Amino acid sequence: DPTVVVNVLIKDKAHFLPYFFHYLQKLDYDKSRMGIWMKVDKSNDNSEAIVKEWVDSAQKEYSFIDVVFGEAEHESQKDVQWTEERFNYFIKLREESLSIAKSRWADYAFFVDADVLLVNNQALRELVSQNKVVVAPKLDSLGMYSNYWSGMQSNYYYRRTDEYKPILERKNKGCHQVILVNSCFLVDLTSRQTDYLTFTPKKLNGYTGPVDDMITFAISAFWNDVPIYVLNENIYGFVPVPLDDGQSLEDELMQLEALKLEVTVEWPEPLEPLESLKNYTEVQNKTSDKLGFFDEIFLINLDRRPDRLKRMEYNMNQLGLNFTRVSAVDGKLLNDSIVQEKGIKVLPHFADPYHKRPMTMGEIGCFLSHYNLWEQIVESKLAFTLILEDDVRFEPYFREKLRNLVNEARDLDLDWDLIYLGRKRLREGEKWVENALTLSQVDYSYWTLSYMITYEGAKKLLAGEPLKKLVPVDEYIPIMFNKHPEDEWSKHFPVRNLNAFSAAPLLVYPQRYVGEDGYISDTEDSELIDLEKLSNSTLISECDKKGSREDLPNCSLLGGKGDEGSNPDAVQKSKEEL
Repeated sequence: DPTVVVNVLIKDKAHFLPYFFHYLQKLDYDKSRMGIWMKVDKSNDNSEAIVKEWVDSAQKEYSFIDVVFGEAEHESQKDVQWTEERFNYFIKLREESLSIAKSRWADYAFFVDADVLLVNNQALRELVSQNKVVVAPKLDSLGMYSNYWSGMQSNYYYRRTDEYKPILERKNKGCHQVILVNSCFLVDLTSRQTDYLTFTPKKLNGYTGPVDDMITFAISAFWNDVPIYVLNENIYGFVPVPLDDGQSLEDELMQLEALKLEVTVEWPEPLEPLESLKNYTEVQNKTSDKLGFFDEIFLINLDRRPDRLKRMEYNMNQLGLNFTRVSAVDGKLLNDSIVQEKGIKVLPHFADPYHKRPMTMGEIGCFLSHYNLWEQIVESKLAFTLILEDDVRFEPYFREKLRNLVNEARDLDLDWDLIYLGRKRLREGEKWVENALTLSQVDYSYWTLSYMITYEGAKKLLAGEPLKKLVPVDEYIPIMFNKHPEDEWSKHFPVRNLNAFSAAPLLVYPQRYVGEDGYISDTEDSELIDLEKLSNSTLISECDKKGSREDLPNCSLLGGKGDEGSNPDAVQKSKEEL
């Protein structure tokens, strides 16, 4: 393997370091060919202690580990504001680390921020194999953020281009030329072109842009015809969204918690700290509750999906939510005889709006799973219940946003039976609940990913006697709040008085969308019911029930309408620009 010097700058990263060192050590690369140079500023947390403990245990594995401890030369601040003084300090350190890598006669300098988590142990090896002067792995994060720019404005600041999103979503895989990379990137020191690269604005004649290490580095490359690339062939790692001025280290800790949940969506294993550094992490088994509001939190999970249960157990533990796992009714174990024995009859004239087919056994199983919970809510007289399916991805800061929503519904004295936390909106123009910041009116929707329901709401859904005229559960609920476009179906349910609303923006999304790697449907890929026995289906409409990754996580802590006025649709669309 070519020789590599890993450059790491550390200040106030104690919450990330046990994870950072774990994945740094797991890189599949000859450690005798790797050296590590770290500068550790005087920190307000346990960063120094963690670094010292790790160095003591890992020193012999690497060619060298050099650590410089000391006071920061810029203001010792607990916040994360990027002042010009702080930029100048980091510029000096970046330049120093580049010089040290060169002085060590290394083939490569690998710049890695201490909050980058390289979960893919092939990341460094794949970067080296690209044979590029400057190349970065595309890092996943929250929302639309990543560690590259596809464009730059004339004033040197960020510009979104049409190329950004296909790279981000890996719809266009490969090694792509971009204008800027940050957080994690490899520099080939064997190329003479690297002599022109610098982080220092004063070394660039004619540069009048901002005092910023990475913008300066990008311009030095651009002006000297050194292309910069980002590699997105695979998932390589994760990075938090940079904090805004005025945010604190506590906010960064919350970002780590949100990132842990996002990792379980994209990567088969949850984030794990280095075993020897676990004592520096937050308590793994957090105290769980029901937010002091819900009588029960139910998780619907198929017995044959232990992988989903494992992921959701981890997520709920991270969120500090006490839940009860409920065994879903498995459509693969149903057949026409069992359905007939239960007295289930499909609504006359029903056909799935998208697939133009009768109900599947999976859809019947899904309905019965929710129906059984409605019965349990009524039998146990549960005032407020949260229901989750096992294939959801949580919005960043889910717990805080859910608490805000619950408090707002209570403060507004909202008369509600059901509030969607996750759904597929099919119509625009939904209005905000008057005086609300997190709640909107709800129109015809698909999916039952997650919703809050009251005792009265469950009673109303049972009173419709849906098993005698069955439709999929995500068709039935809109019928019951009287927003279904098919009057032919609705007329079979004369009392349609469910008071339904929605979180705005939504708080959960599907883990996978149709067509994405890893997408599995437990309702579509199951046996069709025999219409000759159970119903007579002829009516079809043209609604898209599949869904796509159109709704992206909202990285803001509070969510809500913000500056978007009275239209929740605008809030949902604005999230794509985060």
